[in-house]
Amino acid sequence: MILHGNARGGGRELAIHLMRTDENEHVQVHDVEGFMADDVRGAFQEIEALAKGTRCQKPLFSLSLSPPKDANACANDFEKAIAKAEDALGLSGQPRVIVIHEKGEHRDRHCHVVWSRIDAETMRAIPMPFNRLKMRDVSRELFIEHGWDVPRGLINAQERNPLNYTLEQYQQAKRTGRHADEIKADLQAAWAMSDTRATFEHALQDKGFRLARGDRRGFVVVDHQSEVMSLPRWIGVKTKAVRKRLGTEKDLPDIETVRAQYARDMAEKLAGYGQELKTRNAVRLAERSVQKQALIDHQRVERAEALRQIEERRIEEVRARQSKFPNGLLKRAWSWLNGENARIKRENEAEALESQRRDQAEKEALIQRQREQRIFFQRRMAQQRDRLSQQYQAVAQEREAFEARANMTPDEKKRAFLERRQAKPDRKRGPEPEL
Repeated sequence: MILHGNARGGGRELAIHLMRTDENEHVQVHDVEGFMADDVRGAFQEIEALAKGTRCQKPLFSLSLSPPKDANACANDFEKAIAKAEDALGLSGQPRVIVIHEKGEHRDRHCHVVWSRIDAETMRAIPMPFNRLKMRDVSRELFIEHGWDVPRGLINAQERNPLNYTLEQYQQAKRTGRHADEIKADLQAAWAMSDTRATFEHALQDKGFRLARGDRRGFVVVDHQSEVMSLPRWIGVKTKAVRKRLGTEKDLPDIETVRAQYARDMAEKLAGYGQELKTRNAVRLAERSVQKQALIDHQRVERAEALRQIEERRIEEVRARQSKFPNGLLKRAWSWLNGENARIKRENEAEALESQRRDQAEKEALIQRQREQRIFFQRRMAQQRDRLSQQYQAVAQEREAFEARANMTPDEKKRAFLERRQAKPDRKRGPEPEL
């Protein structure tokens, strides 16, 4: 797991941060050791009060332990890691506080431990040279020990340069061109249902085409991908018949003008699609926030009730074990003399240890079950987020392509034409016009 720590002051602010429930789904004070107080704020006050007898301005050493996202680290794993860390840092035996946080999808269950740097016997702050290097070594050891994939930054510090990082790209689905038979059917349908240029152009636009003046072929149509097709050839009529119905082609815009305008219109349309996807994402985030908070509230109630039942059972069991000792002064004295008292004590200690293990196992089982619920929720939300993200990126890419196409220079238009020709070498040409 990744270890990150630093010496610091400000015990009050640190205590508030560690106990925040608005940033954490669950907060568990796992251990408060070596203090008179039994709460986080009180423990930090004791450290700061002790530090007043020294010149130390940063009497606290705060360390966070973050396992990999998919690791199923339990409290015992954190305790072992903390033991390794405090031994490496020279903080063994120092008073400490351990708090376990459970967050959302970006950082699930992780741990914070805060030690006192003040040695109470010498009234000096414990020096901590090269603590970052020591934490890195412990972190690497923990990754290897648990069989987790070691981050490249822990293998070679030079590889932590952000310039060496790679950003995972989402694959974009490629649009497939329409078959020649479909193009022919669309153009012939538009021709059949119209009797004037206005009605024909309207029918063409419904099919995704626009009418233009060709360089050599008279009447042509242009699709949204800037493909140019001879109208007479594709609909199967003579140019003379087309001219008779539509009039002269001389007052039609040329191919490049139509291409540029079509590209601008497509870019504007795709901008609208992008805004629609942003709106959908905002709605998704709002719904996710409500659902997430409902899950957290339910888990908190469930956990509080389970802990209450465990504590009530523990108290009852303590009372039951205590009742095994005989009542009365003479009976207690005789029990002590004949060894019965020692036997009962050993038996009670064994039962108490077994009960403690059972209670801890039940707590961990509840924590893991709730963690699985959150993981299922987070994965479902992540799938929705990724799907919208892919759609938005695809739309943004298409929009950029159309914007670039609308502002092409003559040389760029020529290269684009050749690339389109090479990309679709097997595309069928329309039928020859009837003579």
